[in-house]
Amino acid sequence: MPVTVSLTREHSYVLGVLVAKALLTFSFAASVGNARRRAKVPYPYMYVEKAEAEKDAAKHIFNCTQRAHQNTLEYMPIYLIVQTIGSIEHPTIAAALGALYVVGRYVYAQGYSSGKVEARNRGAFGYIGLIGLLALSCKAVASIALSA
Repeated sequence: MPVTVSLTREHSYVLGVLVAKALLTFSFAASVGNARRRAKVPYPYMYVEKAEAEKDAAKHIFNCTQRAHQNTLEYMPIYLIVQTIGSIEHPTIAAALGALYVVGRYVYAQGYSSGKVEARNRGAFGYIGLIGLLALSCKAVASIALSA
């Protein structure tokens, strides 16, 4: 049985959060480029070896900045899937949870990029948003499956 999805004005909030996440990811890429330049890390190297990073603070910060960006990219498919599916039935709640996740990612990256690895944990609250989106996604899937 086909299911029709109608986009409401509230779905624009979700689209706004998705655009914010895209802009944030672009900014993380720029941060990696800046850290790479300061640390004088040539392409194609993604990271600096531990011994070298321990001797040079700029290289350590490059590794931290690169790792924050890489971790964000690792979570991107999960986030995009649950943000999209979770917004089918409850776009306003999904947008709020998505915004919480995006702000958490920003705080995470700022902390990690400081060179103080433990500071990345300040953004852990963002996972509340991600887990909430996963729950909304499960609810939407169940609702669609049971509507047949």
